[in-house]
Amino acid sequence: MTLILGGARSGKSALAEKIARDSETSVLFVATATAGDEEMASRILRHRASRPAVWQTLELPRNVGRSLETKGAGVVIVDCITLLVNNILLSLPENASEDTVMEKIRAEMDDLIFAQARLGGRWLVVSNEVGLGLVPPYPLGRLYRDALGRANQILAAAAQRVIFMVAGLPLTVK
Repeated sequence: MTLILGGARSGKSALAEKIARDSETSVLFVATATAGDEEMASRILRHRASRPAVWQTLELPRNVGRSLETKGAGVVIVDCITLLVNNILLSLPENASEDTVMEKIRAEMDDLIFAQARLGGRWLVVSNEVGLGLVPPYPLGRLYRDALGRANQILAAAAQRVIFMVAGLPLTVK
């Protein structure tokens, strides 16, 4: 597993897709985005159209690890953990405790790690690094930042390689 971190528009997805294209093997693209509005629906359509037609795509907003059943993909791209954490957070009751949120995040990341071990192949997992900016001014924003940071730590510990993208340039962290 390779975890590819970075800020918005840092080149994370482009790097994952380049690695997959260069691998000359079968690719499974797992998309976690949901079309909550017209702009996002348009963005999703553009992303779908930009991927090679031979790649298999699964759209899984949650329960990614549990939903993956087929072996055989040489490369699996999970894009992205940022939206996966968002989807988990928004699926919980507004008054869910921080402990409950973190338990759900931990379970989702553990399932993802288990799926990678069970299914094999080269996994490229994309996530934003949101902990370098300002502290969000509202509780839900802080909880989201903390939950994503925790998810990234769990994945980084399990990954054989961690890459941090800056202005389109990959920096190897692990």
